[in-house]
Amino acid sequence: MAALKEGDKAPVFKGKDQHGKTLSLTDLKGKRVILYFYPKDMTPGCTTQACNLRDNYTALLKKGYAVVGVSTDSEQSHQKFIEKYELPFTLLADEDKTIVNQYGVFGEKQMMGKTYDGIFRTTFLIDENGVIAHIIKKPDTKNHTEEILERWK
Repeated sequence: MAALKEGDKAPVFKGKDQHGKTLSLTDLKGKRVILYFYPKDMTPGCTTQACNLRDNYTALLKKGYAVVGVSTDSEQSHQKFIEKYELPFTLLADEDKTIVNQYGVFGEKQMMGKTYDGIFRTTFLIDENGVIAHIIKKPDTKNHTEEILERWK
């Protein structure tokens, strides 16, 4: 699959949220969607990013955005993450890696000299018509909401 780019139709994802309910991009039709992919629940960078979105969630809602996070963690892991940090948005459990592969954000990574497969932290801003308006690669976890608002006015 070729890498997704701005202007492409967003792949229609479908996954289970932290409560086991299915959510699809088609369920969000007519909304601007912040679809963010992150490596792992409860890790420092992922927690910082989630809390930044949480702290600015009301402002994002006022602008008509829906926030959806995706990682390969389980529904139970997402439940604990949401409860511990009082996250007000949906997290999808992509344990079989279907969504991360659809969006091309899973692959070989390196850290401290070790190679492993994992998620590339990436955010897709999808417009009301299901088109990718912006892609933020390697978002600044501490200032992620600002990055989103700067690109998507």
